[in-house]
Amino acid sequence: MSKFSAQDYKKGQPRWCPGCGDHFFLASLHKALAEIGVEPWNNAVISGIGCSSRLPHYMATYGMNTIHGRAAAIATGVKVTNPKLTVWQVSGDGDGLAIGGNHFIHANRRNINLNMILLNNRIYGLTKGQYSPTSPRGFVSKSSPYGTVEDPFRPAELCFGARGHFFARAVATDAPGTVEILRAAYEHKGAAVCEILQNCVIFNNGTHDDVYSAPNRKKNAIYLHHGEKMLFGENNEYGIAQDGFG
Repeated sequence: MSKFSAQDYKKGQPRWCPGCGDHFFLASLHKALAEIGVEPWNNAVISGIGCSSRLPHYMATYGMNTIHGRAAAIATGVKVTNPKLTVWQVSGDGDGLAIGGNHFIHANRRNINLNMILLNNRIYGLTKGQYSPTSPRGFVSKSSPYGTVEDPFRPAELCFGARGHFFARAVATDAPGTVEILRAAYEHKGAAVCEILQNCVIFNNGTHDDVYSAPNRKKNAIYLHHGEKMLFGENNEYGIAQDGFG
């Protein structure tokens, strides 16, 4: 059993909008680190710029709030310089996939032993509501008043297209699911990408409503477990099967 509690990894008072998905994720990260049991002083949390990138300020670990889009590059430098550190790189969908997209794909290609967290609310929150690389086609925002004409990135496809070996997705409001994938990312040796779906309550509230509440997750989300059937629905009455397989 770990000798640490979630409290041992907490610092400061988070300053995000009430209801922001960052609050939910931060609590799950604290809990996951306590369960993993790596000492606070042997963890480093590296972020870029954006609402989510304030996260290192609320961690009783080593941490750097760095520059826009460069979190993966700086996290790579930290890990290569001190391989004993467990490095958590935190980016938003804008920070990590727009200006930081090049660093994202090459960190995966190089398979550096990083835990790469992508907090995806499909919007730029800190700069007040512009569309991001994950905003859906037709999305109306301050920077796309007539709707975007672009198709969004799918982070999983981008990860595997860059020859990544680990990708997981969870919903910020699902603490057990988030803790589970964070622990799996830590145990994986190499680049591990965890996409966290969350709402921006000010500029893009409801963007993940189909899975954001527990009842909706029961209807629409599939929890993947190795060797088990892919079932979903309120009574697991639905499933996914490949043609030719039972």
